[in-house]
Amino acid sequence: MCALLSCQGLTKAFGAQVLFSGVTLVINSGDIVGLIGPNGSGKSTLLKILCGLEPADSGTVFTQKLLRIGYLSQQDILVEEAGCAGNLHAACEGLDIDETERYNRVNALLSQARFPDPQQPVRLLSGGWRKRLAVCRALVNRPDILVMDEPTNHLDIEGILWLERLLGVALPESPAAVLMVSHDRRFLENTVNRVVELAPVYPEGSFQVRGGYADFLEKKTDYLLQRQNLEERLANKVRRETEWLRRGPKARTTKARYRIEEAGRLQDELGEIRERNRALSQVGITFDATGRKTKKLLTATGLEKGFNGQTLFTDLDIDLTPGLRLGLLGRNGSGKSTLMRILASTTRRSGLLPDAGAIAMADGLRVVSFDQRRHALDPDATLRRALAPEGDSVIYQGQSLHVVTWAKRFLFRTDQLETPVYRLSGGEQARILIARLMLQPADVLLLDEPTNDLDIPSLDVLEESLGEFPGALVLVTHDRFLLDRVCNLVLGFDGAGRAEYFADYDQWLAMLEERERQAAAGKEPQTREKPAAKLAKPGRLSYMDQREYDQMEEKILAAEARLGELEALMAAPEVMANPAQLQRYWQEQQEMQGKTERLYDRWSELEQLRQGNT
Repeated sequence: MCALLSCQGLTKAFGAQVLFSGVTLVINSGDIVGLIGPNGSGKSTLLKILCGLEPADSGTVFTQKLLRIGYLSQQDILVEEAGCAGNLHAACEGLDIDETERYNRVNALLSQARFPDPQQPVRLLSGGWRKRLAVCRALVNRPDILVMDEPTNHLDIEGILWLERLLGVALPESPAAVLMVSHDRRFLENTVNRVVELAPVYPEGSFQVRGGYADFLEKKTDYLLQRQNLEERLANKVRRETEWLRRGPKARTTKARYRIEEAGRLQDELGEIRERNRALSQVGITFDATGRKTKKLLTATGLEKGFNGQTLFTDLDIDLTPGLRLGLLGRNGSGKSTLMRILASTTRRSGLLPDAGAIAMADGLRVVSFDQRRHALDPDATLRRALAPEGDSVIYQGQSLHVVTWAKRFLFRTDQLETPVYRLSGGEQARILIARLMLQPADVLLLDEPTNDLDIPSLDVLEESLGEFPGALVLVTHDRFLLDRVCNLVLGFDGAGRAEYFADYDQWLAMLEERERQAAAGKEPQTREKPAAKLAKPGRLSYMDQREYDQMEEKILAAEARLGELEALMAAPEVMANPAQLQRYWQEQQEMQGKTERLYDRWSELEQLRQGNT
């Protein structure tokens, strides 16, 4: 089978920094290749070289004749004032197709992407809809190979699911092969049939595995074990040869000199393997907690917020306790980041306030937040000043660390310390912000999209650190893998002013799919309604209503007593250490809270009937 695209021995460097060397890659029809690698390994540059947008320093790229490549860059290339359809029509210019074919292609793609208004100007689109339109633009010329650089960036979870379906369904505009850079592990597992990791630690420049992301992890583990065993065998051999050399000048013959040269070669080989194996070390991320023993850190009741006449959420209650790891889910613009800003403002004199509701905090509460907008970074500051603003050292967990040591902990090289922040990659900037968070002891961590641009090794360590953080965590992320592994509770926003709690991401997704089915069937989404009360004559209750009224106070007291018991149980250390048990108690608490509210509402209705108010 003739390859659609291949490259051999590709090398690229910027100045003295070599991004990759000796990379060889073959893409055949039917391949969906996920390209991964640490930040700064040259993934985006390799995509540009394969698309003919940038030259390689050495090596060769081969393509089939008349091969069409669709390229999706990290930066959208869209006409801001034109509509969605207009942008796709413009992308069709130069294609040998008639107006009818162009119209059909454009409208088919917009329909598959579920654009509500094809004529809406691009400047009014959110980041997620812009990304969907950019994907459609890359597909409109029906490429043989679709090349995408971080396609899930800015997409909400529904957008990511749409892209997964798009790649998994055979459509007329589907490419013969796909090559994409992504750090979304669940997305990779659900879409690719081949994984290529680009990293200088591999002698061939890359490590390639046929299969999904789980298959890649298994094969990589085996490979690293083999490399470790090779290092041990070489170390033993070098030790034996070194001992022989130290025995003295007994046999200074030609044969002996050959053995001396062989010992030197072995030492060089061992040094190279050790250097590569040590380069696999990961970024060190450990969040500092205050050690507070308070059972309740923050309690919010009846929160409500809206903008420009649109209600984001209403009547929202939140209880943050040590060990709670709450994930926020919803479409872009549904209110997740707004809620994070409100919670972050609780310990400040200024900030975003809710339109209604109250927030109570434990004394001296320390809230540390990560803002996805990265406004806290001065783009003109050097990496040295960004990591250590006060001097050449930082105080971490009571110890003073030199900025060079602190930088190496986050995989920055010493020669990068004088580099301006604006010249660093998005992943490197994210690591700076995480480094700053680690210096601040926290009771509550508020992380708004901390995974954007982070490479997979950094994501793995971030996941482990968040799981070990003893305080409360509120996390906004579209990384489903991270959500499943870290969060023990999910708050889902529906974009229509409602927010509900769910056990996990899958439960929230099932709710969304059910509502979509109801909408497609022309039905109103089902909501729980209170049963209509039977009206009695003014000033007098029926026998059954009077009996219910007489028992109401006792029922309310019993429900409130159980709520108190559940609150104490959830604060117990052994329960907080058991996510499954904590989840069961939390679900019962939510049900009991709803029951108590319904009892109070019914009591109020019966009281109005007794007083003759209807």
